[in-house]
Amino acid sequence: MSDKRVSTTLLGQFTEEHAEAIAKGLHEAGIVWWHKASGGLVRFLSAGDWGVRLFVDASRLDEAREVVRRVAAEFGAKGS
Repeated sequence: MSDKRVSTTLLGQFTEEHAEAIAKGLHEAGIVWWHKASGGLVRFLSAGDWGVRLFVDASRLDEAREVVRRVAAEFGAKGS
């Protein structure tokens, strides 16, 4: 692992299925990423806290957005 400091920024909030596919794409692209998923109680109490939030290396945000576009197109082609 590199000693380089990484500043992250929010990529977006996604369903678990989409987040998993996006995370795979980010990993393959070598983009540092992090996720936050709320627990069941929080999801029950707060309708706005659904899905998984993905955070990425802020310096590679544009590349990460391209990964999201590619994954969205793949899911769209599958009819999911």
